[in-house]
Amino acid sequence: MSAPSTSTVVRMPFTELQGLLQAIFQRHDCSESVARVLAYNCASAQRDGAHSHGVFRMPGYVSTLASGWVDGQATPKVSDVAAGYVRVDAAGGFAQPALAAARELLVAKARNAGIAVLAIHNSHHFAALWPDVEPFADEGLVALSVVNSMTCVVPHGARKPLFGTNPIAFAAPCAEHDPIVFDMATSAMAHGDVQIAARAGQRLPEGMGVDANGEPTTDPLAILEGGALLPFGGHKGSALSMMVELLAAALTGGNFSWEFDWSGHPGAKTPWTGQLLIVIDPGKAEGEQFAQRSRELVEQMQAVGLTRMPGERRYREREVAEEEGVALTEQELQGLKALLG
Repeated sequence: MSAPSTSTVVRMPFTELQGLLQAIFQRHDCSESVARVLAYNCASAQRDGAHSHGVFRMPGYVSTLASGWVDGQATPKVSDVAAGYVRVDAAGGFAQPALAAARELLVAKARNAGIAVLAIHNSHHFAALWPDVEPFADEGLVALSVVNSMTCVVPHGARKPLFGTNPIAFAAPCAEHDPIVFDMATSAMAHGDVQIAARAGQRLPEGMGVDANGEPTTDPLAILEGGALLPFGGHKGSALSMMVELLAAALTGGNFSWEFDWSGHPGAKTPWTGQLLIVIDPGKAEGEQFAQRSRELVEQMQAVGLTRMPGERRYREREVAEEEGVALTEQELQGLKALLG
């Protein structure tokens, strides 16, 4: 999660920012329904301080739509495959509208069977992953999601990049507490954070990536221009990234991170892959006890000295934004107005 740049910070109401983003998406040939879902996602990331997935992403969305790489008018096709399985063909559009189209059926199946799977393919995911899972926890459900991206990570022990940043997001309810939510790339750093560091002229910590010759580097430009990221935790992160490829691509019918070719679409930024969500109703097992047990875990983690729970920074940023408005720089605001035209 990156901090905004040091230029002048302005604040605006969440609904106003969401409306501006939606207008931009519609201006660049997204349907009203697609624009609404994407705008809410992007504004939520900005509100919660996830700047690498907030308005920073908007030029990439616009250039991708202009390239014809993604269909902003796509209508997802939902298939009721089995008692606990839903499949969605995103029809070459974005993954979030596909999730929205299948959400009601997915929740109903999870409530009925105790667990349900949503497999999305032929989709583009260019956003933070936590907004996909947190709403399930708000309803008392447990949710896990994985999505693969574009080739930019060298598997542990390999010589060339193969995996994407391949994030994993998890959300669970917690009694008398915000849901427990985390969203983490299986790479040592999110690709968007590398881009922000490059834009700001900042060096990266050791161990984040390699240059075009496979040599370790702290230069974000060297990673972006012919180099690659490393998995976090060596072989452990690499194994998790492999798992994401299997679940998000092989299981859903989506592309692996290396299988698509966007060279014929200059300006394209969105990976054309797949996404898997698993939703569990803990009420089938321990009823209301699960949320209480989650709370007990949080209390014990705090008792041993943990001062910040996963996701807690986002909740703090959200509280400030609700009082003072969503923070973005004056430069970012002017950039958004330029995209609106």
